[in-house]
Amino acid sequence: MKTTSLKSALRAMATFLFTAAAPISLVMTDAAAEEKLRVAAVFETPIEEPWVNQIHVALKQAEKELGIEYTWSESVKAADFARVMREYAEGGYRLVMGDAFGAERIARRVAKSYPDIAFTFGSGIGPAEPNFAVFDNWIHEPAYLAGMIAGKLTKKDTVGTVAAMTIPEVNRLSNAFCAGAKEVNPAVKCKFSFIGSFFDPPKAKEAALAQIEQGVDVIYAERFGVIEAAAEKGIPAIGNMSDQWELAPDTVVTSVVWDMWPTVKQVVSQVKAGVFTSQDFGQFSYMGKGGSFLAPFHEWDSKLPSEVKDLIAQRKAEILDGTFRVPIDESAPKSE
Repeated sequence: MKTTSLKSALRAMATFLFTAAAPISLVMTDAAAEEKLRVAAVFETPIEEPWVNQIHVALKQAEKELGIEYTWSESVKAADFARVMREYAEGGYRLVMGDAFGAERIARRVAKSYPDIAFTFGSGIGPAEPNFAVFDNWIHEPAYLAGMIAGKLTKKDTVGTVAAMTIPEVNRLSNAFCAGAKEVNPAVKCKFSFIGSFFDPPKAKEAALAQIEQGVDVIYAERFGVIEAAAEKGIPAIGNMSDQWELAPDTVVTSVVWDMWPTVKQVVSQVKAGVFTSQDFGQFSYMGKGGSFLAPFHEWDSKLPSEVKDLIAQRKAEILDGTFRVPIDESAPKSE
């Protein structure tokens, strides 16, 4: 055998062995590399629901900054979830994202059928080999800061939270908010209401009005609809997921913001590079990664006492430099 032929054979064998052990889609043809990465999202709720909207906004940003081709399906019922996921998987989409909480088993079962497609879903449990990655809104840190503000603002020593349901990812935000309020005001009592839905603004508003009747004078709007009640009754509110200041400028003190861009950027970059693996992307929602933060005070910047703003700035700095760790309490909150 000629030397050149031997070298060619060795290169071929090395390529084969490398390909066999590679992560999903690691080896791409020149044609595939030139094509735009096609990304789809499957959402259980309407796109206006703040949780999924943050994912959608980040994917739209990836469309502009990372050159992906993006499409989505919203308000997908459990009975249709598998069909929609399969249509995208078989339609040339190499990455499928979304929220799997209400369709957890369905999403995981479909992913197993398409091992060469990357699936990354919001989930309260872990990733699954070889191709099902997860993320979640780990925004308990700014929720704690918001609670500190509430603890300083309340005049009746009673703060409230209206949230979706008693599941770990909701519980940790509600508990963090209460813990922050109690840190600065040990006399504070916390009230909690759960509407049993991820998106039911009328029910959330009704629950908020009931809390206000019970003495709550600062409220955390973990769900959409609460701010409207707070505005009607003239009490301060804390928004959630996005900066919700514009919904009621005189009412919304700040918002606990979830920025999905760091997560989406990481996922898309890995898939494009062919190095995507099943993993938990939750860390990219922490404040230190830029995945969550407390929104500006806007109209309330001049209303909040300087000592309160200084207190929040100090605690924020301690969270970012690692000298203060917000406790993660995922137990079901109980009203006091």
